[in-house]
Amino acid sequence: MTNQQVIFENNRVYSDLALDAHSLAVEQTGGEVQGVSVQEEQLENALITRIEVMNEQGAKAIGKPIGKYITIESDGLKGQNRMVHDQLSEIFAGELASLANLENIRPHPNLEPTIFIVGLGNWNATPDALGPQVLNHLMVTRHLYQEAPPELRKGLRPVCALSPGVLGLTGVQTAEIIKGVVEMVQPNLIIAIDALSARSTARLANTIQISNTGIAPGSGLGKNRMAINQETMNIPVIAIGVPTVVHAITIVNDAMEELLKGNIFSPAERERFRHIDEAEKKRTIGNILGPYMGSLVVSPKGVDELILDLGRIIAGGINVALHPDITPDNLSLYL
Repeated sequence: MTNQQVIFENNRVYSDLALDAHSLAVEQTGGEVQGVSVQEEQLENALITRIEVMNEQGAKAIGKPIGKYITIESDGLKGQNRMVHDQLSEIFAGELASLANLENIRPHPNLEPTIFIVGLGNWNATPDALGPQVLNHLMVTRHLYQEAPPELRKGLRPVCALSPGVLGLTGVQTAEIIKGVVEMVQPNLIIAIDALSARSTARLANTIQISNTGIAPGSGLGKNRMAINQETMNIPVIAIGVPTVVHAITIVNDAMEELLKGNIFSPAERERFRHIDEAEKKRTIGNILGPYMGSLVVSPKGVDELILDLGRIIAGGINVALHPDITPDNLSLYL
């Protein structure tokens, strides 16, 4: 699980989402963030936000590396409508294919690129099991692709996958395991899937983020781990994630914001609360929650079913994006 941290003295607000980081920067500056471009596209069942951090000024402003971040928001991710799930898989596939640009990473004009899918996370902890769950539905073909005659390879690309576990289970840093596999397999692209943390309860399990800036396993719990990105792996890395947890401080803060929207407080009291320094607000909430509740991480009700559905949606999108012969119409045959 990864995170983008915004620190308020001893209390931290965690969010992996570039959308959250950009919103926070806008709140702090009161206007447009220099060096960051934002485009939105509203579809029938989803809102797509494409954020590009274009230079170091933008990276410093929102605390995210230079690169592209695509966010797909939809309440359909949390629903049980299989038709909507398939539509979201198709939308996700289109955005992933655009970001991956597989034609540009071919090792040779006549050779398809090899893609290495990494399912990050702890399969023993359901909110952190998104990565391993996605791998259950992936179309892995590298072992078959190498042995098949050329005429049978059309429509497929060589894809391999690994769920390396977490440091607490293996005693080996995740990035070290991946680095070893990369050196042996020599893929042309890594796609890493992980559970994320959010700055708002409204983002839980209804947002998919895709980025080309890599990922840092374990940082969602404040751990300093070796990153999985182009600098460490020497090949492009695309990160995919869904927020599955929020911190207790975030929940209390969201509850206070909702209270302020009602008639409990007078206009003057609401205005006074709005002007409280953000760091002071977080520190006060942290003091109320105490040293244990303040570090509490919470997942949504029914997270087991959510992870199963999200795993299928993301895996379906990856299958469509990577294999030309797999289309939204025949996707169900491969899941």
